[in-house]
Amino acid sequence: MSIIIKPVISEKANYLTDLRGGYSFFVDTRANKVEIRRAVEEMYGVKVAEVRTMIYAPKISEKYTKKGLQVGKTGKLKKAIVKLSEGEVIDIFSVN
Repeated sequence: MSIIIKPVISEKANYLTDLRGGYSFFVDTRANKVEIRRAVEEMYGVKVAEVRTMIYAPKISEKYTKKGLQVGKTGKLKKAIVKLSEGEVIDIFSVN
């Protein structure tokens, strides 16, 4: 199972990286903190100090069409914020 889906690159995520050394990733909703820690350490070759996770609920969207009201739903997302040990960095997040 692929645990890390993709890194989150946004203004808030970059601010978190610069200020506190935390890196954000979208991860599989079934993964726990231990699995996320191992996946980041293996993928990037760094030492992880702390992992925090949050789950975003699916969003409901309604749209009126010629056939009437159609209701749709997005998928559930899980985001992990990984704090690395002192002096560790992940290169994909650094801006050149």
